[in-house]
Amino acid sequence: MNSLDLPTAPAATRVVVAMSGGVDSSVVAAILKDEGYDVVGITLQLYDSGSAPRRAGACCAGQDIDDARRVAETLGIDHYVLDYEERFRRAVIDPFAESYLSGETPIPCVACNQTVKFRDLLDTARDLGADALATGHYIDSRLAGAHRAMFRPRDIDRDQSYFLYGTTQDQLDFLRFPLGRLTKPETRALAEKHGLAIAAKPDSQDICFVAKGRYTDVIRKLRPEAGEPGDIVHLDGRKLGRHEGILAFTIGQRRGIGVAAGEPLYVVAINSKTATVTVGPREALLTRRLRLREVNWLGPRSPGELAEAGTEIFARVRSTRPPVPARIRGGEADWQVELSGGESGVAPGQACVFYDGEGAGAQVLGGGIITETIRPASVPQDPEVLCAAG
Repeated sequence: MNSLDLPTAPAATRVVVAMSGGVDSSVVAAILKDEGYDVVGITLQLYDSGSAPRRAGACCAGQDIDDARRVAETLGIDHYVLDYEERFRRAVIDPFAESYLSGETPIPCVACNQTVKFRDLLDTARDLGADALATGHYIDSRLAGAHRAMFRPRDIDRDQSYFLYGTTQDQLDFLRFPLGRLTKPETRALAEKHGLAIAAKPDSQDICFVAKGRYTDVIRKLRPEAGEPGDIVHLDGRKLGRHEGILAFTIGQRRGIGVAAGEPLYVVAINSKTATVTVGPREALLTRRLRLREVNWLGPRSPGELAEAGTEIFARVRSTRPPVPARIRGGEADWQVELSGGESGVAPGQACVFYDGEGAGAQVLGGGIITETIRPASVPQDPEVLCAAG
């Protein structure tokens, strides 16, 4: 066996590295090249920002592609750029826009990993005769019986498991994540050690296809009808004002609502059918139970077993929040999750990701997309209303 848990010696093992042009994926290529693997770098061109300046934190176009090329030259590995713009538009950008138009708060990175990166690119890697596809994600994976399992990384502040819960078992068996047991400072130190010019390059943090401006500008360009005005109403029924389109609002939002009141108000519901935005006090955001769709399960015990036994697991409903105690209720026909202590600002379209523990090394059990929450009587009950109180 070798460091990637592959049956052949590194010199006889081809590994495709998904190179975004950033520090993390570049270091993965350097590590594997140094260990003697037959490394092939592939960079995906996912969108074209044209002549517009790249917003700090974006990725996957322009300068990033040039950076990936230079890293490949420095390391002496083959490198290819694949035009995936049309695939990316169909699989990520269009669904992103549609989700926002329905009143949700989608996560394009999840869709990108599920489709363009871990489906299409993985197939390309296999076509190239690769034994594995390696990425620069901060996630750990290792053999657990006959298959690989996914775990939170050593550097918990860089944990990207929230965006990778949709990885299938077949994909996980082929993928490798060499940075899972490194910290970000250690990764940057390795970039300097290997003489990579991108060693101090800032991390990508924003939605990659929003090269400048705001995501709402992108959606309005794709869907001109998205700016339909509507009412802003209070939970108690008072009409407080008007807005110019639901795209400007997300569940839990406090600033920029556009109405004056004698108390802090938060967005607690968005009705895409009537273009109504409902606001209320912070306590109306507390969610204790929610429903999911499109669940992907990776855990060793089935969801039904966990639900029947009432086993406590942990769930994350936002990428920036830690896992909290939870229990699975229902099953495949009606996926429900009970959050033991409740969470504020849970938004439809976001992900709910399951773990068997809280900290580094906790196994990723799976996850799904939040469809709605189970609402109390104080929150609008119309079935078309997607809200966060529960």
